[in-house]
Amino acid sequence: MTKKTTTNITTIPLVKTIVNAIQDKKGQDITLIDLRGMEGTIAQCFIVCQGSSPTQVEAIASEVSDQVREALREKAIGCVGLEQAHWVAIDFADVMLHIFVPDMRQYYDIEGLWQDAPQTQIPNLD
Repeated sequence: MTKKTTTNITTIPLVKTIVNAIQDKKGQDITLIDLRGMEGTIAQCFIVCQGSSPTQVEAIASEVSDQVREALREKAIGCVGLEQAHWVAIDFADVMLHIFVPDMRQYYDIEGLWQDAPQTQIPNLD
């Protein structure tokens, strides 16, 4: 009988690259939601974070796209929300990134919607 091992979501290169890019632009309150054990999900992982303003949300989105392209030679298959930059969603197929301004994050409460999935909080950098 073989034992199935599960990779910690924080060790996946795409997740690590996205988190580093968010931190480089001072994104805050990063939450990783591991959806691998959930039925009917559109991704293996959601990453949720916030910027203090639409300008910062846009800067985080740009930095994430740049770092993923440079480090992993990958690019997003979709990106929506840059027009207003209150909630930007970037789809990397297996990983979906949600970048919010604080009031929109609270309103949509993605972490609460997926409360049955394992969640990891990444400490803010000072």
